[in-house]
Amino acid sequence: MTTTRCPWCGTDPIYVAYHDTEWGVPERESRALWEKLILDGFQAGLSWITILKKRDAFREAFDGFDPERIAGWGDAEVERLLRNEGIVRHRGKIQATIGNARAFIEMDEDFADFTWGHVGGAPVQNAFHTAADMPAATPTSTALAKALKARGFRFCGPTITYAWMEACGLVNDHLTGCIRHDAVARMG
Repeated sequence: MTTTRCPWCGTDPIYVAYHDTEWGVPERESRALWEKLILDGFQAGLSWITILKKRDAFREAFDGFDPERIAGWGDAEVERLLRNEGIVRHRGKIQATIGNARAFIEMDEDFADFTWGHVGGAPVQNAFHTAADMPAATPTSTALAKALKARGFRFCGPTITYAWMEACGLVNDHLTGCIRHDAVARMG
């Protein structure tokens, strides 16, 4: 018997494990949502597997993605991170992460409540049959990206935001024939 998964994860064991245990699982903890948004911003222009393989190095370099700590960083930390070969060394993305930590802290509402409010508090249950059916962005991801930017966030355009929504389970984009579609739907 063959197991059918979303084709994007291929056969790389790291990617398959991510697909089977994390992708699309509803995340409701604010700091974890913020971490995933930052990582999706670093992914812009790269493949997700690149970020996934560097995720532990990112967590170490960014102090466990503690927004309180990162918000206080300045030029010295940017320069330190630009020398770190374990992460994606992109000045704009590093500076955006520091700014995004400040924006996260300055929000007047819980980040998880803010995020999930854009989908009515429950995951959108899509029923795509092929990867070609999936959009790169939606009106909801566009509105969420605009709301994030209005609060000072960067590297969170509609496409990045939609990929983040998929990863965090705000939308269930496992294909209908995927072994995870129904299981993730039940988590909603």
